[in-house]
Amino acid sequence: MKKVIIGMSGGVDSSVAAIILKEQGYDVVGLFMRNWDSSVNNDILGNPDLNNQICPQEQDYNDALKVCEKIGIPLHRIDFVKEYWDYVFTYFLDELKKGRTPNPDVMCNKYIKFDAFREEAKKLGADYIATGHYARVKDHKLLRGIDKNKDQTYFLSQITKEQLENVMFPIGEMVKDEVREIAEKHDLITAHKKDSTGICFIGERNFSQFLSNYLPNQEGNIVNIENDEVIGRHIGLMHYTIGQRKGLNIGGNKDRIFVVGKDLNNNVLYIAHGSNNEYLYSDAALIENVNWISDIKPEKCSAKFRYRQNDNDVIIEYINEEHVLVRYPDQIKAVTPGQACVFYLDEECLGGGIIKEVYKNSMKLWYL
Repeated sequence: MKKVIIGMSGGVDSSVAAIILKEQGYDVVGLFMRNWDSSVNNDILGNPDLNNQICPQEQDYNDALKVCEKIGIPLHRIDFVKEYWDYVFTYFLDELKKGRTPNPDVMCNKYIKFDAFREEAKKLGADYIATGHYARVKDHKLLRGIDKNKDQTYFLSQITKEQLENVMFPIGEMVKDEVREIAEKHDLITAHKKDSTGICFIGERNFSQFLSNYLPNQEGNIVNIENDEVIGRHIGLMHYTIGQRKGLNIGGNKDRIFVVGKDLNNNVLYIAHGSNNEYLYSDAALIENVNWISDIKPEKCSAKFRYRQNDNDVIIEYINEEHVLVRYPDQIKAVTPGQACVFYLDEECLGGGIIKEVYKNSMKLWYL
């Protein structure tokens, strides 16, 4: 009997993935990853996190434990707190300092779930590892999940072809409603548990308050990029992202106002009026840290520049092993440095990289 080590998150997706594997006849063992510990992380900083008095990961672990007991599989618990700090959270903070908008979930998959977790699973005698991602693997290719609304290949774009070997995504052929139905049928505590949203280590807490424990707020001017008028004050550039409309706290404006850029040197947040303002659009982007999962390296394909964005037709110009220039002549709104650019050819996720610079009419946008 083949042994599968499955990452148990305490959510409904991994719960049902474990049930499916057991019903398929595998020797299933759960492994809960403890990636965040406020007391440890704040000892490093010498800064108490006053907003994290109750750790949601403890509740997740308890839920995972109850699920494993219910379906009759063992659950191990492993600490990846140091690894997460070194490879994910430090990256997150460094990107924010650069004025970019990072996606830590992409790096968590690369360094934790499909690297550190994989090595721990080997120690437990794994023939396969599994997770509750909405994705599929077929003929050594990473394919989108059947549920287009939940497909998570965007977050898997930085893992390697080698990391995909002997990986199983049991719910990749299912839609979310089916997953919850199975959980209900088995009377699991996670059946109606709310899906986790946002950044995992922040959870339901206030983002700005959480971040202030690690990076000092530096207030500055909010400037209308079209006429250089100062129209308000921001609480720190790290709290804003390109295309953002809510949370600007600018009163008395009838038109919709959007963030269009940041000037790190002068600590200025640039805004513009209107959802279709020209300052929101670009037609090319330089992508760094490019990772190819597929052997296919096309000149033309589709791409997503943020999660749940519609596919965009792009043209790829290869610069070197880690950099490509991606052109999209029809222009795309709010392409944001720090976010992942992920490439697709029909159902296959080819890989992706991180948006470094953004261009329009062959000129780098100075305000991004």
